[in-house]
Amino acid sequence: FSSYILLLENEDSAQNAEPADQLVDSLESSTSQSRLQIRSLVNAGVTEDSKEKAGTLEGQEVGELEEKLPDQIQSLKEEAAVRIGSYHVPQGVGDIVMIQSDHTGAVDILSAELETADLLGEQRKAQPPPLAPPTMWTTEKTKEFKAKIGKEKNGRMVVKRGEVVTVRVPTHPHGKCICWEFATDDYDIGFGVYFDWTTVTSTAITVQVSESSDEEDEEEEEEIEGLAPVGDVERGSKSYLRNRYGEIMPVYRRNSHREVQAGSHQYPGEGIYLLKFDNSYSLLRNKTLFFHVYYTS
Repeated sequence: FSSYILLLENEDSAQNAEPADQLVDSLESSTSQSRLQIRSLVNAGVTEDSKEKAGTLEGQEVGELEEKLPDQIQSLKEEAAVRIGSYHVPQGVGDIVMIQSDHTGAVDILSAELETADLLGEQRKAQPPPLAPPTMWTTEKTKEFKAKIGKEKNGRMVVKRGEVVTVRVPTHPHGKCICWEFATDDYDIGFGVYFDWTTVTSTAITVQVSESSDEEDEEEEEEIEGLAPVGDVERGSKSYLRNRYGEIMPVYRRNSHREVQAGSHQYPGEGIYLLKFDNSYSLLRNKTLFFHVYYTS
C-alpha cells in the first residue's frame, strides 16, 4: 500500500513538471520564430509599417517574458545598472567634479577645467619667452683696444681671485641693441650674458662684485627666490634661472688675453642685461679687465 502511494506521488510530480517544461520549450520556440521573422523582414527591405509590426511583435514577446520570468529579468536589470554605474564618464569642459572626503564627509565642488596644480592650490608662474643667442666675434688688436679703453673712466677694473663681477646694463629707451667688448691682461676669464625681465627705472650702468658665484647667488636670492649656482666655467654654466631671468649665453672661459672678445644682442624687451665676468675658478691670480659696453639704435 505504501509502495502504491509512492508511485502515485511520483506520477503526479512527473505530470506537474511536464507542463512547465513544455511551457519553457514552447516559449523559447515561439521567441526564436518571432526573432527569425523580424530579421527576415528587415533584411528583405520591407516598408516602415512592416517594421513597426515586427517591433510590436517583438515587444509583445518581451512582455510575455517579463510576465513569466520577472525574477530573472529583474536580476538582469540590477546587474546592468551596476555595470553602468561603475563606468567612468570622462569630464568635459564646463563639467563639475564633486570630491567627498572619506574622513569628514565634506564635499568640494570644483570645475573640471582646473589643472591638477590649481586643484592643489598652486598657481603656475608664466615662463618668459626664449631668448635668441648673441652675435659674437673677436679681433686681434688687443694692444690698441687696451690703450683706448684704459683712458676711459670706469673702462678698467681688477677682478680678484675667486670673484665674480656682474655689470648690470639696463635697456635704453632709444636703443635696440646692446654691444660689448672686453680683454684681459695675461690670463683668460669666464664670461656669460643673462637677461633680467624687470621694469627699468634707471638707465645707469652698475657693477656688482661678489667673492664667489655662490655668494652672488645668495645676494640675489634675498630679492627673488630660486636661483641656482651659475655652474662650472670650465664646462659652461648650468644654472636653473628664476622665471624672471633668462640665459642668453652661458659662462665659459674666454681667451680674452689673446683676442678682444666682442658681441651684440638685440633687445628682447624691457629689462636689464647681466654681463658676468667670472674669476671664481682662479685661486691665485687676479685679472685686469678692460671692457666697453654701449647700445645702438
